[in-house]
Amino acid sequence: MTDELLDVVNEKDETLGRELRSAVHARGLLHRGVHIFLATPDGRLLVQKRGRNQDTYPLALDCSVSEHVKAGEGYLKAARRGLWEELGLEAVPLRALVKFKMEYGPGDLEICQLYEGRADPEAVRFDPGEVEAVASYSLDELKGMARGGKTQFSSWLVELLNWYSGKPSRLEVLKTYPARRRLG
Repeated sequence: MTDELLDVVNEKDETLGRELRSAVHARGLLHRGVHIFLATPDGRLLVQKRGRNQDTYPLALDCSVSEHVKAGEGYLKAARRGLWEELGLEAVPLRALVKFKMEYGPGDLEICQLYEGRADPEAVRFDPGEVEAVASYSLDELKGMARGGKTQFSSWLVELLNWYSGKPSRLEVLKTYPARRRLG
């Protein structure tokens, strides 16, 4: 995994400077990220199984897309880049759902934006270097799998599913956006 340059931000999401990803995580600096929930035409959530070489949660289920926001990049641009890099998708209309702050793990503090959109799973051409597999599940199936403990989930996917379902989560919500949820 390349050591990308990230913006370091304050609690108001204002850029303070730039650091390499490795330094950001090693020093516990607040930075930005994005996630996307893609609904299939039948209302299921398209999830990825993270690549085996990922430094966190290898082979765990994750959002449709999860990305760091690179230095100088906006949330939406990072989301669109992630769609292309991870799933080979372009021109997917996205709607912001929530902006939140969360600790992803030791030294990994992020302010993130969650988007939702709709995509046909047949159009997905995932990058096997980043993604092991892609599948779709109903929210109920995912919640059952998470409770069952037999399938590994990224911690943030569990928290985002909890928030999305109206259950308690570790997300510190900074802003919600009016949007029609497409998963069911």
